[in-house]
Amino acid sequence: MRCIIVGGAGFIGLHLAERLLAAGYTVRVFDLRDGDTPRHRDIEWVRGDFLDTGSVRGALAGCDAVFHLAWTTLPKSSNDDPAADVETNVMGTLRLLEAWRGNRGKFVFVSSGGTVYGVPRTVPIAEDHPTQPISSYGITKLTIEKYLELYRVLHGLDYYVLRLANPFGERQRVETGQGAVTAFLHRARRGEPVEIWGDGRVVRDYIYIGDIADALARTLDYRGSRRVVNIGSGIGRDLNQLAAAIESVTGRRLERRYLPGRGFDVPANVLDISLARAELGWRPATSFEEGLARTLASLSNA
Repeated sequence: MRCIIVGGAGFIGLHLAERLLAAGYTVRVFDLRDGDTPRHRDIEWVRGDFLDTGSVRGALAGCDAVFHLAWTTLPKSSNDDPAADVETNVMGTLRLLEAWRGNRGKFVFVSSGGTVYGVPRTVPIAEDHPTQPISSYGITKLTIEKYLELYRVLHGLDYYVLRLANPFGERQRVETGQGAVTAFLHRARRGEPVEIWGDGRVVRDYIYIGDIADALARTLDYRGSRRVVNIGSGIGRDLNQLAAAIESVTGRRLERRYLPGRGFDVPANVLDISLARAELGWRPATSFEEGLARTLASLSNA
């Protein structure tokens, strides 16, 4: 089976590619960037723009499954230009779906368990919780979920959506500003202060990247009827607890600078992962502490 990872040169995509290769799949990555390390020599690289329909069609040729990871915005930046968020991510994905239409292979979409639910009514958050996102990022992710179901009804699309919690782990790019765990570790190593929006009591669900890659890979063998599944640790930690854990793993005091809270930050987000256990036979295999240690080691060796 040949799997294509659209937007696969990023943090999640490369870990997924390695997981698929280890399982014996043939892997093609379609992205604006090329692979640049010997670790990825077994990946077939196709360079192209997700928004270029011709390039996308060519990249999909001969593939048996698609993992859609390409996205142009972040939760914190999406509200700055919602129109651009829609024009790139929604329209780009619809063109991708049109290019894939008629193919009977699986289409796996990486959605955002951290944003599509909005302010939670209950915690942990199950898949049937109401979806009221308060960022354009969450709205566009949810929009794609709806279009996937439309394409299933109209065209028989075999799709699955994994709503991810907050990923962290080796090779997460510090310069993107996404990922509190890696950003805090990076600053702790350099003796720099961390910025905490609000009073530090915002709770998030942090999940190690290797466990995410495993969950995504398991969708290839899944034959069940559940189309949307949460993937997280199922455990909530606030930012003050995260800072304390990083102090423990680094052995260094972490200076904290508290800033006014941000409007798009929900007070708590912890995912109920019981469906992932039941349907995918998946559960996190890496503890938060072990994930922290691995991430720190990768930063030290960078």
